Amino acid sequence: MVKKKYKLKWKNLIALIIFLIAFVFLIKSGIDLINYFIDTNKTNDEIKEIEDVAEVEEVPDSENTEIIKQEEEIPESNPYWDYIKMNLISVNFGELLKLNDETKGWIKVNGTNINYPFVQTNNNDYYLTHSYNKSYNQAGWVFMDYRNDTENLDRNTILYAHGMNNKTMFGSLRNILSSSWYNNTDNHIIKLSTPTENTLWQVFSVYHIETTNDYIQTEFATDEEYQTFLDMLKSRSAVEFDTTVNATDKILTLSTCYNKTDKVVMHAKLIKREARS
Repeated sequence: MVKKKYKLKWKNLIALIIFLIAFVFLIKSGIDLINYFIDTNKTNDEIKEIEDVAEVEEVPDSENTEIIKQEEEIPESNPYWDYIKMNLISVNFGELLKLNDETKGWIKVNGTNINYPFVQTNNNDYYLTHSYNKSYNQAGWVFMDYRNDTENLDRNTILYAHGMNNKTMFGSLRNILSSSWYNNTDNHIIKLSTPTENTLWQVFSVYHIETTNDYIQTEFATDEEYQTFLDMLKSRSAVEFDTTVNATDKILTLSTCYNKTDKVVMHAKLIKREARS
């Protein structure tokens, strides 16, 4: 009889431990959910504040506009010929720089909600947990790789942001894997504006992939190494864009989370630029 009581006590203790663990997990999940909604609301408020002060306008080509030379002949039916006629965007950064002195540019991705200023600091960690106004926020902000330079574009310029469930930051980048996004060729364009130039980029690859660092390389020893890199990115695309990329091209990479293990990635090549006076 004593032995049975002893076993019963241990069973009760184990049940109590399991209950406490589940309770703690439930409390933590609740706190995380509350913090998520708080940070999301802060981000939405900040986006509205930015929209109130930002001056973003479309501008036609001027004497400063440069159409990037293409190494291969492009068929007349290719949408490239429509893209290079598109207006660029130009942003007045005066008020934005007052809000954040690390503002480096503005990005707009057709067919998504991405229409934000982007920032840069001396690492790739800070803006994962800080908002545009530099306050702590798990939603983070859109930021450029610390190795890149907007005034002297690298072969691969990289922008990151969280894939928020409410479609802010790079959350709507998941749209690029849908047929509705791909079938509208007007969506295959990214527009950037920086204090020194406005640029237009043509998408050539979109995909989701298990988390890896092989697509965020910024320096290449030879043209051959860079071409191999470009071929890898193009071959990964979930859809065919009928767009060539060569070692003479400069590219733009957008990266965000698809789920806990995968990333969504978009690559585009520079096709038009205009120096700002």
